Amino acid sequence: MIDVALLVLRVPVGLLVAAHGAQKLFRWFGGGGLPTTAKHLESLGLRPASGWAFLGALSEFGGGLLLALGLGSPLGAVGVAAAMAIAITKIHWPKVWASERGFEYPLVNFAAALAVGIAGPGAYSLDAVWGTALPAGAARVVAGLAVLGYLAAMLISASAKAAPAR
Repeated sequence: MIDVALLVLRVPVGLLVAAHGAQKLFRWFGGGGLPTTAKHLESLGLRPASGWAFLGALSEFGGGLLLALGLGSPLGAVGVAAAMAIAITKIHWPKVWASERGFEYPLVNFAAALAVGIAGPGAYSLDAVWGTALPAGAARVVAGLAVLGYLAAMLISASAKAAPAR
């Protein structure tokens, strides 16, 4: 039943996060695309905004697809979790409730991705069907890189806020 539970968790979370990324990358589902996303991120102090917009959208779209498919685990989970961590801290914080544009929904996505990243994608996944897996220890390396990427984003954002306007 654990494998069924992982499938039930992975697929809707992964597909919805991927669709959210597709709004940013391709203007699908009523999204504004990369220019709109970049403008929003620049207003939050993330620079270069176009680079962060692309990385965030790619993390959501690619990470969400990988998570839903259970492919390349835990890369999809790390991509989704990293994108949600930035969304929580840079966009939605300190408000909690989604009705107030708070971090409620990104936190649920973060927790779901983290849970699947820890547990693995389960038997009903492409990794299980194809027998693919990252080498031993690679999950820790990927998680460490995600943490470093998050810290870099925070440092870059903090230095952009501290820099005088031109």
